[in-house]
Amino acid sequence: MRLLADLQISPRTVAHLRTLGHDVLRATDLLPATATDEAIVASAIRERRVILTQDLDFTSIVALSGRAEPSIVSIRLTSPRVSAVNAVLEQTLPALESALRAGALVTIEDSRVRTRSLPVV
Repeated sequence: MRLLADLQISPRTVAHLRTLGHDVLRATDLLPATATDEAIVASAIRERRVILTQDLDFTSIVALSGRAEPSIVSIRLTSPRVSAVNAVLEQTLPALESALRAGALVTIEDSRVRTRSLPVV
C-alpha cells in the first residue's frame, strides 16, 4: 500500500511498515516540516497515497471537501507506544486495503475499526 505518514507517526513505525512491504513516505520526504495539513492532503492526492495520521484534522479536511480522495487512516489508540501502533497497523492494514483503494476514512481505535466510504455525503 502507498502511504504518506504525517509527522506524528514515528519514523520507527514508517520503517516497520516498509519491512512489511508497504511503500511509505513521511510528509517531510515531500514537503517542508512546516507544511500545512491542506498541503499534505494535496501531496497525498498527487502521489496517490493514503494518509496515515494521529491528527483528526485530516479527516475533517477530506470529509468537508466532498472529495473521494485521499483515503485517511487515523490512529486513535490509548497507548502511544510505537510497538502498540506497529502491532495494530500490521494486523489491520491488510484487511483495509480494498476500502482504502476505493476511498475511505478509517479510524483505528483500541476496540474497533470504523470505516466510512468517501465522499462523505
